[in-house]
Amino acid sequence: MLEGIVAVIERRRRVLVIRRAQGVPFPGYWAPLSGRLEPGERQAEALVREVREEVGLVVRAGRKVWECPSSDGLYTLHWWVAHLEDEAHDVVPDPREVGAYAWVEPAEFERLDPVFEADAVFFREIFPTLERETGES
Repeated sequence: MLEGIVAVIERRRRVLVIRRAQGVPFPGYWAPLSGRLEPGERQAEALVREVREEVGLVVRAGRKVWECPSSDGLYTLHWWVAHLEDEAHDVVPDPREVGAYAWVEPAEFERLDPVFEADAVFFREIFPTLERETGES
């Protein structure tokens, strides 16, 4: 199975999510930032690289907090907390991958449409257990 990374980036009790651009698989879906691991790349390295490539933010890897299969079953998705290095830096989305972005409260995530079921499960069941870990950035 292929390996993917998912970035959970929190700022002021809101999480960064993107609407997937038209040129990528599952266009229009709202989701946290994600991407695949390159050959020989560690999960933490992929996390930092994907965030920089997709939205221009510099993050440092926290820790892995969850794992699930992708909706198409092709990937194992490794969910990591990512900490912003500079909160004042604006999101600069790569239009090839990101159609829109939003900072949402985790409880608001399921109101976005469409979303992947595993992402909804994460924000409903897993994220609340992490609040003390991710803290208020």
